[in-house]
Amino acid sequence: MARSEKTTIFRPEHAPLKVTLLVFSGASIMCVASAIDPLRAANRITGETLFDFKIVSMTGEPAATTCGLPVAVSGRFDASDEADMVVVIAGFGTQNYATSALLAGLRRIARSARAVGGVEAGTWLVARAGLLEGRAATTHWEDMEDFAAAFPGTDVRPDRYVIDGPVFTSGGASPTFDLMLHLIRSRLGMAVALDVASVFIYDQSRAATDAQPLVSLGRLDGYDPRLAHSIRLMEQHIDQPLPVASVARRAGVTPRTLENIFRKSIGETPGAYYLRLRLNAARRLVVDTRVPMADIAARTGFSSAATFSRAFANSFGEAPSQFRKG
Repeated sequence: MARSEKTTIFRPEHAPLKVTLLVFSGASIMCVASAIDPLRAANRITGETLFDFKIVSMTGEPAATTCGLPVAVSGRFDASDEADMVVVIAGFGTQNYATSALLAGLRRIARSARAVGGVEAGTWLVARAGLLEGRAATTHWEDMEDFAAAFPGTDVRPDRYVIDGPVFTSGGASPTFDLMLHLIRSRLGMAVALDVASVFIYDQSRAATDAQPLVSLGRLDGYDPRLAHSIRLMEQHIDQPLPVASVARRAGVTPRTLENIFRKSIGETPGAYYLRLRLNAARRLVVDTRVPMADIAARTGFSSAATFSRAFANSFGEAPSQFRKG
Protein backbone atom coordinates (compact mmCIF):
# COMPACT_ATOMS: atom_id res chain seq x y z
CA MET A 1 0.00 0.00 0.00
CA ALA A 2 1.25 3.47 -0.78
CA ARG A 3 2.62 5.29 2.24
CA SER A 4 0.74 8.52 1.51
CA GLU A 5 -1.69 8.51 4.42
CA LYS A 6 -5.39 9.01 3.86
CA THR A 7 -7.42 11.33 6.06
CA THR A 8 -8.15 9.32 9.16
CA ILE A 9 -11.70 8.25 9.91
CA PHE A 10 -10.95 8.67 13.63
CA ARG A 11 -11.61 12.42 13.78
CA PRO A 12 -14.60 14.76 14.23
CA GLU A 13 -16.74 14.34 11.14
CA HIS A 14 -20.49 14.35 10.71
CA ALA A 15 -20.61 13.02 7.15
CA PRO A 16 -21.92 9.44 6.81
CA LEU A 17 -19.23 6.76 6.86
CA LYS A 18 -19.73 3.88 4.42
CA VAL A 19 -18.68 0.68 6.18
CA THR A 20 -18.32 -2.76 4.57
CA LEU A 21 -18.05 -5.73 6.93
CA LEU A 22 -16.63 -8.83 5.27
CA VAL A 23 -17.59 -11.81 7.44
CA PHE A 24 -16.21 -15.34 7.08
CA SER A 25 -17.63 -18.61 8.33
CA GLY A 26 -15.86 -19.59 11.52
CA ALA A 27 -16.07 -16.10 12.96
CA SER A 28 -17.46 -15.51 16.45
CA ILE A 29 -20.98 -14.10 16.60
CA MET A 30 -19.74 -11.82 19.40
CA CYS A 31 -17.07 -10.33 17.12
CA VAL A 32 -19.69 -9.66 14.45
CA ALA A 33 -22.08 -8.09 16.95
CA SER A 34 -19.31 -6.00 18.56
CA ALA A 35 -18.46 -4.54 15.16
CA ILE A 36 -22.00 -3.84 14.01
CA ASP A 37 -24.22 -3.09 17.00
CA PRO A 38 -22.41 0.02 18.28
CA LEU A 39 -22.75 1.55 14.81
CA ARG A 40 -26.44 0.64 14.67
CA ALA A 41 -26.99 2.14 18.12
CA ALA A 42 -25.18 5.33 17.13
CA ASN A 43 -27.50 5.70 14.13
CA ARG A 44 -30.56 5.23 16.36
CA ILE A 45 -29.34 7.65 19.01
CA THR A 46 -28.50 10.42 16.53
CA GLY A 47 -31.53 9.79 14.36
CA GLU A 48 -29.29 9.76 11.29
CA THR A 49 -27.52 7.11 9.23
CA LEU A 50 -24.04 8.29 10.13
CA PHE A 51 -22.69 4.77 9.76
CA ASP A 52 -23.95 3.34 6.48
CA PHE A 53 -22.90 -0.27 6.95
CA LYS A 54 -23.46 -3.46 5.01
CA ILE A 55 -22.44 -7.07 5.62
CA VAL A 56 -21.02 -9.21 2.82
CA SER A 57 -19.35 -12.57 2.39
CA MET A 58 -17.01 -13.91 -0.28
CA THR A 59 -19.71 -16.16 -1.75
CA GLY A 60 -22.80 -14.06 -1.12
CA GLU A 61 -24.11 -16.81 1.13
CA PRO A 62 -24.69 -16.37 4.89
CA ALA A 63 -21.57 -16.88 7.01
CA ALA A 64 -21.88 -19.61 9.64
CA THR A 65 -20.52 -18.43 12.99
CA THR A 66 -18.87 -20.72 15.52
CA CYS A 67 -22.07 -21.07 17.55
CA GLY A 68 -23.99 -22.20 14.46
CA LEU A 69 -25.96 -19.01 13.91
CA PRO A 70 -25.74 -17.74 10.32
CA VAL A 71 -25.04 -14.10 9.59
CA ALA A 72 -27.28 -12.77 6.84
CA VAL A 73 -25.41 -10.80 4.18
CA SER A 74 -26.48 -8.34 1.54
CA GLY A 75 -24.36 -9.94 -1.15
CA ARG A 76 -20.92 -10.93 -2.37
CA PHE A 77 -17.75 -8.97 -1.55
CA ASP A 78 -16.91 -6.69 -4.46
CA ALA A 79 -13.58 -4.86 -4.31
CA SER A 80 -14.87 -2.22 -6.72
CA ASP A 81 -17.63 -1.14 -4.32
CA GLU A 82 -17.32 2.23 -2.67
CA ALA A 83 -16.35 2.01 1.00
CA ASP A 84 -14.74 4.31 3.53
CA MET A 85 -14.03 1.54 6.03
CA VAL A 86 -13.59 -2.19 5.44
CA VAL A 87 -13.71 -4.58 8.41
CA VAL A 88 -12.56 -8.20 7.88
CA ILE A 89 -14.03 -10.49 10.55
CA ALA A 90 -12.78 -14.07 10.70
CA GLY A 91 -12.07 -16.87 13.16
CA PHE A 92 -11.31 -20.52 12.60
CA GLY A 93 -10.18 -21.68 9.18
CA THR A 94 -8.57 -18.49 7.89
CA GLN A 95 -5.87 -20.52 6.12
CA ASN A 96 -8.60 -21.79 3.78
CA TYR A 97 -9.82 -18.29 2.92
CA ALA A 98 -6.57 -16.61 1.88
CA THR A 99 -7.15 -17.10 -1.84
CA SER A 100 -5.40 -14.99 -4.45
CA ALA A 101 -8.77 -13.47 -5.38
CA LEU A 102 -9.46 -12.37 -1.80
CA LEU A 103 -6.01 -10.95 -1.23
CA ALA A 104 -6.05 -9.07 -4.53
CA GLY A 105 -9.52 -7.75 -3.65
CA LEU A 106 -8.36 -6.50 -0.26
CA ARG A 107 -5.38 -4.76 -1.83
CA ARG A 108 -7.62 -3.15 -4.42
CA ILE A 109 -10.24 -1.88 -1.99
CA ALA A 110 -7.49 -0.63 0.37
CA ARG A 111 -6.35 1.76 -2.34
CA SER A 112 -9.68 3.59 -2.30
CA ALA A 113 -10.97 3.01 1.25
CA ARG A 114 -9.88 5.36 4.02
CA ALA A 115 -9.39 2.51 6.51
CA VAL A 116 -9.06 -1.27 6.32
CA GLY A 117 -8.70 -3.60 9.25
CA GLY A 118 -9.09 -7.04 10.73
CA VAL A 119 -10.97 -8.37 13.73
CA GLU A 120 -9.54 -11.38 15.55
CA ALA A 121 -8.28 -13.81 12.84
CA GLY A 122 -9.30 -11.30 10.18
CA THR A 123 -5.95 -9.71 10.97
CA TRP A 124 -4.24 -12.70 9.32
CA LEU A 125 -6.06 -12.05 6.05
CA VAL A 126 -5.27 -8.34 6.12
CA ALA A 127 -1.61 -9.20 6.78
CA ARG A 128 -1.48 -11.81 4.00
CA ALA A 129 -2.71 -9.10 1.63
CA GLY A 130 0.43 -7.12 2.57
CA LEU A 131 -1.50 -4.32 4.26
CA LEU A 132 0.28 -4.63 7.61
CA GLU A 133 3.86 -4.56 6.34
CA GLY A 134 5.73 -1.89 8.27
CA ARG A 135 2.67 -1.27 10.45
CA ALA A 136 1.81 -1.92 14.09
CA ALA A 137 -0.94 -4.49 14.61
CA THR A 138 -2.46 -6.98 17.00
CA THR A 139 -4.44 -10.20 16.82
CA HIS A 140 -6.04 -12.58 19.30
CA TRP A 141 -3.60 -13.45 22.09
CA GLU A 142 -3.77 -17.18 21.22
CA ASP A 143 -2.18 -16.41 17.84
CA MET A 144 0.24 -13.67 18.85
CA GLU A 145 3.46 -15.70 18.73
CA ASP A 146 2.65 -17.46 15.46
CA PHE A 147 1.42 -14.22 13.89
CA ALA A 148 4.67 -12.43 14.75
CA ALA A 149 6.68 -15.28 13.25
CA ALA A 150 4.59 -15.29 10.07
CA PHE A 151 4.83 -11.52 9.53
CA PRO A 152 8.24 -10.31 10.72
CA GLY A 153 7.72 -6.98 8.96
CA THR A 154 4.79 -6.15 11.25
CA ASP A 155 5.21 -4.59 14.68
CA VAL A 156 3.01 -7.08 16.58
CA ARG A 157 1.71 -5.74 19.87
CA PRO A 158 -0.31 -7.42 22.63
CA ASP A 159 -2.70 -4.44 22.76
CA ARG A 160 -6.47 -4.83 22.75
CA TYR A 161 -6.67 -2.90 19.48
CA VAL A 162 -4.20 -0.96 17.35
CA ILE A 163 -4.74 1.88 14.89
CA ASP A 164 -1.79 2.68 12.64
CA GLY A 165 -2.63 5.19 9.95
CA PRO A 166 -5.23 3.71 7.58
CA VAL A 167 -5.15 0.22 9.13
CA PHE A 168 -6.65 -1.04 12.37
CA THR A 169 -6.64 -4.42 14.09
CA SER A 170 -8.49 -5.86 17.06
CA GLY A 171 -7.80 -8.87 19.27
CA GLY A 172 -11.36 -10.10 19.81
CA ALA A 173 -14.97 -9.27 20.63
CA SER A 174 -14.58 -6.96 23.62
CA PRO A 175 -11.67 -4.99 22.10
CA THR A 176 -13.72 -4.60 18.91
CA PHE A 177 -16.54 -3.03 20.90
CA ASP A 178 -13.93 -0.68 22.43
CA LEU A 179 -12.61 0.12 18.94
CA MET A 180 -16.07 0.98 17.63
CA LEU A 181 -16.79 3.16 20.66
CA HIS A 182 -13.51 4.95 19.96
CA LEU A 183 -14.61 5.48 16.36
CA ILE A 184 -17.97 6.87 17.50
CA ARG A 185 -16.34 9.09 20.13
CA SER A 186 -13.75 10.38 17.65
CA ARG A 187 -16.36 11.27 15.02
CA LEU A 188 -19.46 12.24 17.02
CA GLY A 189 -18.18 13.16 20.47
CA MET A 190 -18.14 11.73 23.96
CA ALA A 191 -21.85 12.27 24.63
CA VAL A 192 -22.93 9.99 21.77
CA ALA A 193 -20.31 7.39 22.72
CA LEU A 194 -21.56 7.34 26.30
CA ASP A 195 -25.15 6.96 25.10
CA VAL A 196 -24.11 4.01 22.92
CA ALA A 197 -22.24 2.39 25.81
CA SER A 198 -25.30 2.89 28.02
CA VAL A 199 -27.53 1.08 25.53
CA PHE A 200 -25.50 -2.05 26.16
CA ILE A 201 -24.82 -1.29 29.87
CA TYR A 202 -21.18 -1.44 28.80
CA ASP A 203 -18.53 -0.15 31.17
CA GLN A 204 -15.29 0.38 29.26
CA SER A 205 -12.55 -0.06 31.85
CA ARG A 206 -9.57 -0.85 29.62
CA ALA A 207 -7.39 1.27 27.36
CA ALA A 208 -6.52 0.28 23.80
CA THR A 209 -2.92 -0.33 24.81
CA ASP A 210 -3.78 -2.64 27.73
CA ALA A 211 -2.35 -6.09 27.08
CA GLN A 212 -4.76 -8.87 26.23
CA PRO A 213 -4.88 -11.28 29.20
CA LEU A 214 -4.88 -15.05 28.82
CA VAL A 215 -7.36 -15.20 31.69
CA SER A 216 -10.13 -12.61 31.62
CA LEU A 217 -10.64 -11.82 35.29
CA GLY A 218 -13.36 -9.23 34.84
CA ARG A 219 -14.32 -7.73 38.18
CA LEU A 220 -12.17 -10.27 40.01
CA ASP A 221 -9.35 -7.72 39.89
CA GLY A 222 -11.27 -5.62 42.37
CA TYR A 223 -12.19 -8.41 44.78
CA ASP A 224 -8.86 -9.98 45.67
CA PRO A 225 -5.79 -8.39 44.14
CA ARG A 226 -3.61 -11.21 45.49
CA LEU A 227 -5.54 -13.79 43.46
CA ALA A 228 -5.55 -11.60 40.36
CA HIS A 229 -1.84 -10.89 40.69
CA SER A 230 -1.05 -14.59 41.11
CA ILE A 231 -3.01 -15.56 38.01
CA ARG A 232 -1.30 -12.83 36.00
CA LEU A 233 2.08 -14.16 37.14
CA MET A 234 1.11 -17.67 36.05
CA GLU A 235 -0.05 -16.61 32.60
CA GLN A 236 3.14 -14.60 32.10
CA HIS A 237 5.21 -17.73 32.81
CA ILE A 238 3.49 -20.45 30.81
CA ASP A 239 6.67 -21.62 29.10
CA GLN A 240 8.82 -21.55 32.25
CA PRO A 241 6.44 -22.19 35.17
CA LEU A 242 7.24 -20.56 38.48
CA PRO A 243 7.22 -22.66 41.66
CA VAL A 244 4.07 -21.99 43.66
CA ALA A 245 6.24 -20.69 46.50
CA SER A 246 7.70 -18.11 44.10
CA VAL A 247 4.21 -17.07 42.95
CA ALA A 248 3.19 -16.65 46.59
CA ARG A 249 6.27 -14.60 47.43
CA ARG A 250 5.72 -12.26 44.47
CA ALA A 251 2.06 -11.89 45.46
CA GLY A 252 3.14 -10.96 48.97
CA VAL A 253 1.66 -13.95 50.79
CA THR A 254 2.79 -17.28 52.19
CA PRO A 255 2.24 -20.47 50.16
CA ARG A 256 -0.38 -21.59 52.70
CA THR A 257 -2.26 -18.29 52.40
CA LEU A 258 -2.14 -18.49 48.61
CA GLU A 259 -3.54 -22.01 48.74
CA ASN A 260 -6.39 -20.84 50.95
CA ILE A 261 -7.12 -17.94 48.59
CA PHE A 262 -7.29 -20.27 45.58
CA ARG A 263 -9.38 -22.89 47.33
CA LYS A 264 -11.87 -20.27 48.52
CA SER A 265 -12.11 -18.39 45.21
CA ILE A 266 -11.58 -21.08 42.57
CA GLY A 267 -11.98 -24.38 44.41
CA GLU A 268 -8.57 -25.86 43.65
CA THR A 269 -4.94 -25.46 44.65
CA PRO A 270 -2.64 -22.96 42.94
CA GLY A 271 -0.60 -25.85 41.49
CA ALA A 272 -3.67 -27.54 40.01
CA TYR A 273 -4.90 -24.27 38.53
CA TYR A 274 -1.48 -23.48 37.07
CA LEU A 275 -1.28 -26.92 35.43
CA ARG A 276 -4.79 -26.52 34.00
CA LEU A 277 -3.86 -23.09 32.65
CA ARG A 278 -0.84 -24.55 30.85
CA LEU A 279 -2.76 -27.54 29.52
CA ASN A 280 -5.53 -25.31 28.16
CA ALA A 281 -2.89 -23.27 26.35
CA ALA A 282 -1.45 -26.53 24.99
CA ARG A 283 -4.87 -27.73 23.86
CA ARG A 284 -5.37 -24.58 21.78
CA LEU A 285 -2.03 -25.21 20.06
CA VAL A 286 -2.88 -28.88 19.48
CA VAL A 287 -6.28 -28.12 17.94
CA ASP A 288 -5.72 -24.84 16.11
CA THR A 289 -2.16 -25.19 14.80
CA ARG A 290 0.23 -27.70 13.28
CA VAL A 291 3.02 -26.88 15.73
CA PRO A 292 4.98 -30.10 16.53
CA MET A 293 4.13 -31.71 19.85
CA ALA A 294 7.68 -31.29 21.17
CA ASP A 295 7.46 -27.54 20.53
CA ILE A 296 4.05 -27.35 22.22
CA ALA A 297 5.54 -29.15 25.23
CA ALA A 298 8.34 -26.58 25.43
CA ARG A 299 6.01 -23.62 24.92
CA THR A 300 3.76 -24.75 27.77
CA GLY A 301 6.46 -25.58 30.29
CA PHE A 302 6.82 -29.35 30.12
CA SER A 303 10.26 -30.94 30.44
CA SER A 304 9.69 -33.41 27.60
CA ALA A 305 7.15 -34.45 24.99
CA ALA A 306 6.48 -37.65 26.97
CA THR A 307 5.72 -35.73 30.18
CA PHE A 308 3.45 -33.39 28.23
CA SER A 309 1.65 -36.30 26.55
CA ARG A 310 0.93 -38.00 29.88
CA ALA A 311 -0.37 -34.83 31.51
CA PHE A 312 -2.49 -34.03 28.45
CA ALA A 313 -4.00 -37.53 28.38
CA ASN A 314 -4.77 -37.40 32.09
CA SER A 315 -6.63 -34.12 31.61
CA PHE A 316 -8.39 -34.61 28.26
CA GLY A 317 -8.72 -38.38 28.00
CA GLU A 318 -6.39 -39.03 25.07
CA ALA A 319 -2.89 -38.23 23.89
CA PRO A 320 -2.39 -34.90 22.11
CA SER A 321 -1.63 -36.58 18.78
CA GLN A 322 -4.98 -38.42 18.92
CA PHE A 323 -6.72 -35.27 20.09
CA ARG A 324 -5.41 -33.39 17.05
CA LYS A 325 -6.65 -36.10 14.68
CA GLY A 326 -10.07 -36.01 16.29
